[in-house]
Amino acid sequence: MLRRSLILGGAAALLPTLLRAQGTEPTARLVLATATPGGSFPAFGQALAEAVRAVDPGLELALMPTKGSTENLVLLKAGRVDLALVQGEYAYDALKSEAGSGAGLSVVAPVSASPGLFVVAAGSPIRRVDDLRGRRVALGTHASGLTAMGRSVLSGSGIDPDRDIEPILLDRAGDGALMVLDGRADALWGAGTGWPGFRVLADAPGGARFFGPAPDAIDRILPLHPSLRRVTVPAGALKGLAAAVETVGSWSFVLARAGVDEAVLTRLLRAMDRSIAALARNYPSGADADPRNLPAAVPIAWLHPASAAHLREIGALR
Repeated sequence: MLRRSLILGGAAALLPTLLRAQGTEPTARLVLATATPGGSFPAFGQALAEAVRAVDPGLELALMPTKGSTENLVLLKAGRVDLALVQGEYAYDALKSEAGSGAGLSVVAPVSASPGLFVVAAGSPIRRVDDLRGRRVALGTHASGLTAMGRSVLSGSGIDPDRDIEPILLDRAGDGALMVLDGRADALWGAGTGWPGFRVLADAPGGARFFGPAPDAIDRILPLHPSLRRVTVPAGALKGLAAAVETVGSWSFVLARAGVDEAVLTRLLRAMDRSIAALARNYPSGADADPRNLPAAVPIAWLHPASAAHLREIGALR
């Protein structure tokens, strides 16, 4: 019995060395808050977790479904998750007060520029934003930054989102496309060429029509929030989109809570760098998540130290 215990003990002591020799590091785990099923955040989170696992099997991204950006910020500040996906409007507002304090939130990586579009059934008489007056429009979930962006687009287009349309707020992001299909909604607001709701309607019998705000409205929309950007959705980016569409978009980000292990974040960033091509194949706008996009998307002071160090390491930041 003693000899068997010594053998087992010796094997256990050698296990870390054997794992390192095989290229497998001890497991690290980060909890990532996403959003409600059927939206772009859960789809992106799943694609990111799979891409990272493929290049670093010892690093786990555990996904937590939530109500969206608003709840994600609450969870981050309470320290209940390590990372969270947060849409631009909410991210910018939170980072202005939190980042740089030494104890606040910070940006780890970009998600996508998320161009915003309205979508209707191809046979709908609705062809432009002004046609939405008096119509039932699914704007997104109650706590989503996507909903906030849609309200900004409507306001900048001269439409009161509470009075000039019948706004529909969703419990689950995936319900919006179904409501357009069964007639409970006349139009749906969404963002990102990889957004599941867009794909559902584009693949439906008869197809779908996509449109953004009028060109003169874009000039009025952009000043409404510093996170908004002018974005062009190229022809063919969505099924049935025959011509490019000018619209506005807002970067979404992976944010970190205060106190996350910097070494683990560095490991995540390096894994993202190595897997960005796979992420781009598995998620339509996955290439946007390249950390090299960060310097143009947010002030450098808002970056997590691990992100800033990684960007310097790869020559993307001086």
